[in-house]
Amino acid sequence: MATTSTTIKTVLLLFSILLHLSTTTFALGVNYGTLANNLPPPSQVANFLKTQTIIDSIKIFDTNPDILRAFANTGITVTVTVGNGDIPALSEAHAARRWVNNNIKPYYPQTKINRIAVGNEILMSGVQDWIAHLVPCMKALHHALVLAGIKDIKVSTPHTLGILYNSVPPSAARIRPGYQKSIFAPLLQFLRETKSPLMVNPYPYFSYAPKVDKYILFKPNRGIHDRYTNITYTNMFDAMMDAVYSAIKAMGYPDVDILVAETGWPSLGDPNQPACTVENAVAYNGNLIKHVTSGKGTPLMPNRRFETYIFALFNENLKPGSTAERNWGLFRPDFSPVYNVGVLRNEQTNTPNPNPTTGKKWCVPKAEANDQQLQANIDYVCSQGVDCKPIQAGGACFDPNNIRSHASFAMNSFYQTHGRNDFNCDFSHTAVITTADPSHGNCRYV
Repeated sequence: MATTSTTIKTVLLLFSILLHLSTTTFALGVNYGTLANNLPPPSQVANFLKTQTIIDSIKIFDTNPDILRAFANTGITVTVTVGNGDIPALSEAHAARRWVNNNIKPYYPQTKINRIAVGNEILMSGVQDWIAHLVPCMKALHHALVLAGIKDIKVSTPHTLGILYNSVPPSAARIRPGYQKSIFAPLLQFLRETKSPLMVNPYPYFSYAPKVDKYILFKPNRGIHDRYTNITYTNMFDAMMDAVYSAIKAMGYPDVDILVAETGWPSLGDPNQPACTVENAVAYNGNLIKHVTSGKGTPLMPNRRFETYIFALFNENLKPGSTAERNWGLFRPDFSPVYNVGVLRNEQTNTPNPNPTTGKKWCVPKAEANDQQLQANIDYVCSQGVDCKPIQAGGACFDPNNIRSHASFAMNSFYQTHGRNDFNCDFSHTAVITTADPSHGNCRYV
């Protein structure tokens, strides 16, 4: 009987582990920011993600009721966020219960809210009141969820990798001394007890330098060696993730899952931001998606699929700062892809080579070109004998059905059939030549 009992327990344990992996580690998500005045209604966004993409999770930076209602019954999981300034007040039990009653219960479970992110990068904010109340707030919200009978919404908080010191090589990484015992030990203990993941925001983009561009962009390179583990890292993302793992393992918490809450690459920048190109965005995000969903994991965390949220869903035209800040999106507000990394359903097996095809060029609209200008381009091209049937209803390039997508195909067709000269890709300064293939699904750009 003892042997049988042990066997049953072992089988149940293995089943539990497999169930945990199948439900928590395969998600591919996006950060759905809304700092723009030209975004589509949340209902259209929800329908687009559900019907046309492989994206199954979103993270929002508030508890926007319009978004929460729009994603009801879509099956797409939603991470909501507590504002940084709300953390001190919500560390009090009554306030936390009121917050859950107002922001979670009216929408759950129809809307598949699966996580509450408490603030964003709080430990690097420098605001001591937020930092001191971070873990108490997380505990209060968790307790409020339990009292409300909600057991499957986890509570965590996203961190920049500034929480680390001595992160090169990865095995030497540790949590900053000032936060180890007072903040991070109770934080990790809470995450362990509630089976919640540690949320981190690794951004190799911010470490970009031409001499290590291949290492950052997942391209073939000699790698960087960790002399303590004898591991050679061939991409910075793995090194960053293993640095986080080494840091929490050193504190005694290697069992806490790690979730990628934000990572991405801007596709356009100012003249002094040469790394911000479509080609680099395709290389980083395209290779990242393949890497995190492959099950390969990292050298110190093998055989893992990391739940990952790309930053961001849309280009956001009201974000302050440089041009790059407004161009992190996978999509434009009209749902046309800024570039193709295989997240559209009909592109799953057609993810382009992130390395530009040598010598091949295409003509596409500039990011700042408006619909009126692009419609004029379509009208002109189609009056010049160019075959525009592919962008008509039923054509291979009709979807996505919007002006920018149709103009992109038409303008490129004109460029390719009229000599491929730079002046054939001008269109009153609304076009630009690219070496990144804009083809998608069955729509092939010649």
